[in-house]
Amino acid sequence: MADVAMAETSTTSPQSPISKLTNGTTDLAIHDAEMLDTEPNGVSLNGLSSSKPPRPSVDVQKPIPYTFDLGHLLCLDTNPLPPHSTESDLTSIARDAAQALINQLLTTLTPTSTPDGVFLPLPAPSTPLPREKPVPAEKEPTKWERFAAKKGIKDKRRDGKMVYDEGSGEWVPKWGYKGKNKEGEGEWLVEVDEKRESETGEAGDKRRDGREERKERVKRNERRQRANERNSRKSG
Repeated sequence: MADVAMAETSTTSPQSPISKLTNGTTDLAIHDAEMLDTEPNGVSLNGLSSSKPPRPSVDVQKPIPYTFDLGHLLCLDTNPLPPHSTESDLTSIARDAAQALINQLLTTLTPTSTPDGVFLPLPAPSTPLPREKPVPAEKEPTKWERFAAKKGIKDKRRDGKMVYDEGSGEWVPKWGYKGKNKEGEGEWLVEVDEKRESETGEAGDKRRDGREERKERVKRNERRQRANERNSRKSG
């Protein structure tokens, strides 16, 4: 094992801040202890202060204790501000409030460990917050909604706007352009209704009949919607 020795400082340059550490044939240069050795609190070993200010304490004490609403992550400080407060004063007060809030969270709540990480479940808020806008007025139920409530009819579950077409093997919209409700209207060849032809003497056109029936349903729904709006305005 190679011997490690501290080389003597050259007498020709007594003010040099560099000392040499010799290990075999390798010379390592290190700074003098006057430049490097400092304590964690910011005071150097030679008694001189460093430029780093001391860290603020995590223990925050105020003449008037803080009040907390952990549900809103709220810390209320009712202590009066010092006269002629500067920006640094306000920053220090805000820092103390944030530190007190963190202390309150860590000492009063129980952390919960989940696969996503460690969480602090917050309690229910105790401070009522004002609304930006007034509470919206409750809408008058339509004629159908009143009838459904009377008969106990529940809304159907919404399955989205797309439906699977087994004929084409693709997902198509329920309504609108190329919708499922227009199925059969674009067929170039349709089957003749023999029963209708024997009764009326006309073969009929399923494509035209389906199109007219769909348009009539749309008009009928629009008439019902306008009637419901008129009834709502009268009752309101």
